[in-house]
Amino acid sequence: MMNRLFLSALLLCAATTAAAQTEDALITVTGKGLKDLPGDAALSLVVIDRDRILNSGSNRLESVLADIAGQQQFRRSDSRSANATSQGITLRGLGGNASSRALLVLDGVPQADPFGGWVAFPAYATGRLERIRVTRGGGSGYWGPGALAGTIELESVGGAALTPFTGGIAYGSRNSLDAQGSLGLKRDGGFATLSAAYGRGDGFVPIVARSRGAADRAAPYEQASANLRVVIGIAPDTEAQVTATAFTDSRERGTPFSRNTSEGADAALRLVGRGRWGWQALAYVQTRNFTSDFAAVNATRTAATQSLAQYDTPATGWGGRLEVAPPLGEAITLRLGADTRALTGQTMELFTYVNAAPTRQREAGGRSTTSGVFADASITAGIVTLTIAGRLDWWTIKDGRLLETTIATGAPFTTLLFADRSGEEMTGRAGVAVQAADWLTLRSAAYRGWRLPTLNELYRPFRVGPDATAANALLSPERITGVDAGLTLKPARGVEIGITGFWNRMDDTIANVTVGSGPGNFTGVGFVAAGGFFRQRQNLDALEVWGWEVDARLRRGAFGLTASWSHVDPVIAASGAAAPLNGLAPAQTPRDQFSGTVDYSGKLFTASATLRHIASQFEDDQNARTLGAATMVDALLVVPVVKGIAVEGRVENLFDAEVQAALSGTGVIERALPRTLWVGARMNF
Repeated sequence: MMNRLFLSALLLCAATTAAAQTEDALITVTGKGLKDLPGDAALSLVVIDRDRILNSGSNRLESVLADIAGQQQFRRSDSRSANATSQGITLRGLGGNASSRALLVLDGVPQADPFGGWVAFPAYATGRLERIRVTRGGGSGYWGPGALAGTIELESVGGAALTPFTGGIAYGSRNSLDAQGSLGLKRDGGFATLSAAYGRGDGFVPIVARSRGAADRAAPYEQASANLRVVIGIAPDTEAQVTATAFTDSRERGTPFSRNTSEGADAALRLVGRGRWGWQALAYVQTRNFTSDFAAVNATRTAATQSLAQYDTPATGWGGRLEVAPPLGEAITLRLGADTRALTGQTMELFTYVNAAPTRQREAGGRSTTSGVFADASITAGIVTLTIAGRLDWWTIKDGRLLETTIATGAPFTTLLFADRSGEEMTGRAGVAVQAADWLTLRSAAYRGWRLPTLNELYRPFRVGPDATAANALLSPERITGVDAGLTLKPARGVEIGITGFWNRMDDTIANVTVGSGPGNFTGVGFVAAGGFFRQRQNLDALEVWGWEVDARLRRGAFGLTASWSHVDPVIAASGAAAPLNGLAPAQTPRDQFSGTVDYSGKLFTASATLRHIASQFEDDQNARTLGAATMVDALLVVPVVKGIAVEGRVENLFDAEVQAALSGTGVIERALPRTLWVGARMNF
């Protein structure tokens, strides 16, 4: 499948090249979509530029996104050691679940895994990105379902930033390698990029020394990705953007029988028209597969035995989008459009191991679709800018199933075929920005948004260590209502400070709710051993969050300073079986996050230092176990040696802080990345 996608992209590139031959002299291409909307001034929005993307201590996308306080994954570990299924992203304290509640898009294409809603971070090499826009707050009319907590837009390198070759290679602690490179070809009427990235490492032991035993070992990783992008003008005001991407990711979790792998291939075609009538059309397809082994470790951590093999999890997503921007004058910008996304996926698993052999097999999965129409308008009248957006979406969930059989006989013992469901959602957003003075902008926004449960949440039971969680095919969509109010200060040249207060209420919040403990047999998961907990995915009544965000930037010539602070106060409203959670905080949600970076970029060297602080957070839904607060420092130094070549030194977690990533019911602590040193070279010709 991966080879077919690349071949299709190459053939399309050749066709569009031929179509453009007679128009080269008249065509200017950018590789971008339509312009940003003026009404975005009413929103809490932060932009990360290319210099920052390229100059982080880790050289990884998830670390760059951590510059935006309030952005988090379910676990504190990054994509070198975390289980891939824990890497959903969210904002504003709307956590407690490993699925993404913030919508991640790359050049207009939604990026969440079609089956599970998590993010495959190794697929996004930092060198391919030119800009990241993070919009906090849900209800985007333009982007649609999934933008509960906000939208994170990744933008590929365009023609203006293209160079013939850029790349780097670095060697790091624990025999680690980090390399990426990109070739760029620019001609009248178009450009093309071909890039690749590779990383590996022997890994660290995730379990802290005081908790580990003979069964614990280092967690190696190996990851690679490749990307081909061709942008060609096909008419004086129209360009075609063709993209094909593939990635592979293999990690171990630090014990025998804990390997997990991910692989995928994407292809997309976007046509953008920038004439009197602006327009763009997008079509894309995504294929994914995931495997994961799970181990049961005894109480003394001296032995591990296999408990589950998720040996095949194929998933496919495809979709399209069409929008137009009619010419209504300089004061009004309007986008009208429609979009659709279809997702299919299933998991194939072996479980209930006896004498090191599985005795049962499981198949679980289904398909879902969302389709909508939208209008998104910005209106400027003097010092006032308004944004008004609305959407109407239709959704379906079909062919849901959970089938379990006895391997020896082939006899079924669980046959659940779930009823098809459908519905519709009306959402929208309204906001206002007032330029009260040259140095002061006041802004406010109100919004409603929604998210459909993932196929993983609906149909797949899962295990993490001794704990087991049952799926729930009757989950309802999550719906959010929110209000923002804030201001942006520019008191001096190069200084910008944004302050935003907000309130969010997410109804029908999907959470993993503890309903029992082992030892014992439980419906939907089977046996749970002593020390383990049985949970089920359920819709809580609501999650209500009050909070504020502060973002500051200062730029004085070669010197820069950025800082971001997020404070949230999330409270669960729950009744019925989940009533014990009423008034508690969601799991994995720190109340405070801070990120600050000092940087310098001159002729002799480029340097930066980043300090990040994460407050303590609860490991579990019952708020019984607490992960400690953590403060980390990353640093970077790049020194040119000859034109186009520089040496670099990087360090992650300089002071080797213990960043607790998980805490089991028996008190075993897992940590995130320890101190990691890198030395390497960069090239830019």
